[in-house]
Amino acid sequence: MDRPVMGWDEKRREWMKSHRTFGSRDETRVLVLTGSQPTPCKNPAGDNLLLRLFKNKVDYCRIHGYGIFYNNAILNPKMRSFWAKIPLVRAAMVAHPEVEWMFWVDSDAMFTDMEFKVPLERYKYHNLVVHGWPDLIYEQKSWVGVNAGIFLIRNCQWSMDFLQKWASMGPISPDYARWGKILRSTLKDKLFPESDDQSALVYLLLKEHKEWGDMIYVENEYFLHGYWREIVGKLDIIDEKHEDAERRAPELRKRHAETVTETFAEARQRHVAAECRRPFITHFTGCQPCSGEHNPEYRENSCGVEMGRALNFADNQVLRNYGFRHNNLTEGSTFIPLPFDFPGDESDELI
Repeated sequence: MDRPVMGWDEKRREWMKSHRTFGSRDETRVLVLTGSQPTPCKNPAGDNLLLRLFKNKVDYCRIHGYGIFYNNAILNPKMRSFWAKIPLVRAAMVAHPEVEWMFWVDSDAMFTDMEFKVPLERYKYHNLVVHGWPDLIYEQKSWVGVNAGIFLIRNCQWSMDFLQKWASMGPISPDYARWGKILRSTLKDKLFPESDDQSALVYLLLKEHKEWGDMIYVENEYFLHGYWREIVGKLDIIDEKHEDAERRAPELRKRHAETVTETFAEARQRHVAAECRRPFITHFTGCQPCSGEHNPEYRENSCGVEMGRALNFADNQVLRNYGFRHNNLTEGSTFIPLPFDFPGDESDELI
């Protein structure tokens, strides 16, 4: 991060011209980025949870034709913890000039609607997409006005410049301690003294909006980030509502080839009430599955139990095309076979 990338748009165009197998610029090409620390987890169940969380992301990427890169290396020794993603995102942009969008997803977040596809056309005139609430950002000046654990960023010079600016508020900066004080004085609900990536992002939206804000899309029309405690209690009900819709609409329940999963998303939206739709991403913020040092406000074991249930909820959507599902959301290792026409009458149709 000590050497800014310059002229990236032109370099990327030239690269695409000399590598014509990738065709013209494809604005739908996405690379999902995620990762974890390079050492084993302290939590006995942590490594298994991280494996399942990674599998979830691999499943989603396979269904939608996205690439995925899992990083477990500290690319800049000064930028650890939540800051570690910034050098990774920049490195991925350079390593993959063919990709239009980098999609960062924290290790403790999972896809819980495997059919949903990010509406990239909505962001045609934006370079950064983050989940948030404008009133929390601009009126309440809250450090939780956005969630920086999940975002899409376009592979372009603007993004290179933005990442450089964002990183300059982190531990690579000689002014790191000063930035912590500035952020605490600006964002009244920020309790800890260190400068963090999320508070820094809110600060840039607040104080440097003219330079950056017009190209940042604050999304809240779907769960780009869904706080887990608001979601997990509804998973069984959501499952029931989707099965009810499938009983009413035979086209939804026919088993189909995994490669055409996307085409069923729009039909499902028409038959399921908005409040019963699956949350796109469920984010277990504060759970720390690897260390086990969860937020003390959370009930003992609630993180692990609910994370397992949410993973099974997502996994059922994948297994459905293979003819199986989990016996229930609580049991991760027991599966039952499904008839082709589940939950209707058994049929041998495959579409």
